[in-house]
Amino acid sequence: MAEEAEEGEGAGAGPEQAPPDQAEARRPDGRRARPGAGAISELQQRHQREAVRSALRALLATPLMGPTHPEFASVRRHAGTLRDWFQRETGWTLAVDREVARLHKRPGRLNDATRGLAGFDRRRYVLLCLVCAVLERADVQISLRDLGESLLRMAADPDLVEGGFRFELKSQSERRELVAVCRFLLAQGVLERVAGDEESFAGEATAQGDALYDVHRRVLAGLLAGVRGPSTWPDETAPVSLEARLHGLVDEHVADSDEGRRTAIRHRLARQLLDDPVVYLDDLDEAGRAYLVNQRGPLAARLVEATGLVAEQRAEGLALVDEAGELTDVAMPDEGTYAHVTLITAEFLAARVRAAGSGGAVAVIRREDVADHLREAREELGRYWRKSAREPGSERELCQIALARLERLALIRRVPEGIEPRPALARFALGEARAATGRTPRRRPPPSTTGSLF
Repeated sequence: MAEEAEEGEGAGAGPEQAPPDQAEARRPDGRRARPGAGAISELQQRHQREAVRSALRALLATPLMGPTHPEFASVRRHAGTLRDWFQRETGWTLAVDREVARLHKRPGRLNDATRGLAGFDRRRYVLLCLVCAVLERADVQISLRDLGESLLRMAADPDLVEGGFRFELKSQSERRELVAVCRFLLAQGVLERVAGDEESFAGEATAQGDALYDVHRRVLAGLLAGVRGPSTWPDETAPVSLEARLHGLVDEHVADSDEGRRTAIRHRLARQLLDDPVVYLDDLDEAGRAYLVNQRGPLAARLVEATGLVAEQRAEGLALVDEAGELTDVAMPDEGTYAHVTLITAEFLAARVRAAGSGGAVAVIRREDVADHLREAREELGRYWRKSAREPGSERELCQIALARLERLALIRRVPEGIEPRPALARFALGEARAATGRTPRRRPPPSTTGSLF
């Protein structure tokens, strides 16, 4: 303030020396003047930064993007800027053309068992791969019935049968599995429904229903984001274990130099910060831990500036929080029975973390204790829950659902003895419950820090 006063009181500091955009704010006749060239340039630059940020966030949320996406035109317009940023900060490549934009995201770590498509198990992933193989050989249009028949021929492969995979499309459950895969491909833009619907195919015992799809091959070709395709391995050198196959799909060349190794560490940490809810120092190897301790400020600043996320830095690690909730797979807090139960569970576990303090060790909590707490909470708060959640004995299922959600958010860790709360769990506390009505807009409040840890 002292410096500003000195500048304002100095000789010759009259109105004629004000910045051009301020000096031209009013004409002599009192009418508002058009902004100067400097103001227009600054406004254009701000709009461009906002457009690039919006497109970047859209790619993080939708790495495989078709022309119908609201941000597709902006992604194409700023493809060069986006491509350079992703390559520099994360090592991810971005391919954009008139039909599809594909951000080839690769995980920062491969040992996260909570990742995956909702409702997809190993069998359904095998089915997804087989369906994609059928579509690769199909015409530009295919019916759901023809897709099922071609799938049966592929599923009869002796290697698949020997491995325990069987798919005969005779039962309603098998038809629903195929429908679930098709709906995933519809959501990704690989398929586009032309006529019919999947529900009639899945629900009728005689399978009279059918649907007709357009097949978008450019989108299909971009579905796999690996460094190399599994079919490129010769039989004698193909990896056998799941871990080896995952590394074979995503491992990239690292230059054999100090700079190359530092860049690889920086890319890996940036990927985790953009993809994972929290990055804990204890989960990193020695090299990654040392880099994050020394460079977390500049690293977080670059990511925050480009994405609009909010950095939360604590002694235990680093998290990038999306207060708008647009980049969050599992919202916390949120509305609904399961979300309410999850928050109750989080508050119960967080109380243990806060009681231990920043330097104390939190004892492992038994699952039975969590279920007992939910049973007690049901007596007080069950009137806000759906009918099935109020039934006697429902606390065990609710406990499983809540713990699964908390694990996906990296707020707990499952150990053989039970549940181990993690430091970021102290962010959450339970407020007063209230019933949402149709007149109340759905809002996702920003997270608040409610503890001495995260």
